[in-house]
Amino acid sequence: MGSPFTSSLNSISFHFHTHPSFLRPVDAPKFGSVFLMPSPQEKLGHFKESSISFSTRNFRIRSRSGKTRFSSPRNSNSSPHASNGDSDPPAKAKLLVVSSIIIVSLAVANRVLYKLALVPLKQYPFFLAQLTTFGYVIVYFSILYLRHRANIVTDEMISLPKSRLLAVGLLEALGIATGMTAAASLPGPAIPILSQTFLVWQLIFSAILLGRRYSSNEIAGCVTITAGVLVAVGSGSTSNAGQMLSGVAPLWSALMVASSACQAGASIMKEFIFIDAGNRLHGKSLDIFVVNSFGSGFQALFVLLLLPFLSNLKGISLAQLPSYLMHGAACFLNIGAERPDCKGAPLLPLLYVITNLAFNITLLSLVKKFSAVVASLLVMLSVPISIYILSLPLPYLPEGASLSPLFLTGSLLLVLGLVFYYIPQRSK
Repeated sequence: MGSPFTSSLNSISFHFHTHPSFLRPVDAPKFGSVFLMPSPQEKLGHFKESSISFSTRNFRIRSRSGKTRFSSPRNSNSSPHASNGDSDPPAKAKLLVVSSIIIVSLAVANRVLYKLALVPLKQYPFFLAQLTTFGYVIVYFSILYLRHRANIVTDEMISLPKSRLLAVGLLEALGIATGMTAAASLPGPAIPILSQTFLVWQLIFSAILLGRRYSSNEIAGCVTITAGVLVAVGSGSTSNAGQMLSGVAPLWSALMVASSACQAGASIMKEFIFIDAGNRLHGKSLDIFVVNSFGSGFQALFVLLLLPFLSNLKGISLAQLPSYLMHGAACFLNIGAERPDCKGAPLLPLLYVITNLAFNITLLSLVKKFSAVVASLLVMLSVPISIYILSLPLPYLPEGASLSPLFLTGSLLLVLGLVFYYIPQRSK
């Protein structure tokens, strides 16, 4: 599944699939055994067998003292993330630190390798986007099949209602479509700045769909982080956002904000799916590859329906699309005739695809283990790091770039925002 979580968080464009996602739990094997790693059992207290309404009136999630808690009129002590370490705060804090290091490292590698992958594929970015959209469906369902054969994924997990996963796919496809439409008419530097509304939408949707309440320091932290990213991303621009958007119809800015809203809604919906499944499965943890596979499948279906529209946005007619994709595949594999423009392929594109897969799997696991907002905050931390690395002379990108003092200011604001967000609240 794509999480632009695909383009929404990208101040340097990158394609992440769920695409969202989006770290393995502390008691799970590492990536080397991702095909056979067991799904952790998350205890939900003592749920009754009677049917439970999942409306937001009967199911509320409240954030108290930095912990996500689950309550219903029938059982106020139930917790969907009991295995997250709520009963052992030091263990949960340690898990969060380890998770943060892993996800930030993968996010940085993902952004940098995407930029490097576009060196040989500079004429075929649309091909790379479709490869990740449709290719990941095959990868995710293959992993799901192996995990089902190994009895890690149960029939009960597979038979869960798919309506919410269909909604995730639709929202992510709409996010891609509206984002590409807006990007065609917006100045480049304005796109990552407008995309920072992603975090604001996440806070709004988590309050509406999950009933979550945020403390003043958490809200201040999110605002400070967003400001830091805006300053860091805009530090290389000689004009402010208002000047950049002068003469641009408000519709295009609104569409970019709507794209962020769609992606944010999809990320919160994934979190809700994990919480809802915990009750439906009587305390068992929903395997992330069920969400990744079906979410990606529905997203690919909607993208396929929108493909003529999306290709036209890139200046590729429907009649030209098969030829474009064939040439893109040939450049990706760097086979056939001499292709001097495809130097660096297939190594650079393959490194990006492998890293992107690991990033999305890890990110969705982080959404499951903690929350979509926490995952987004950590991914945002990778933005200034990625910009700094890409400013250095790199293989295939030897020119480098200079950074203004505002870049350092934005980076410090971002770190300060994370400190604000994680300041423990005094219990009343």
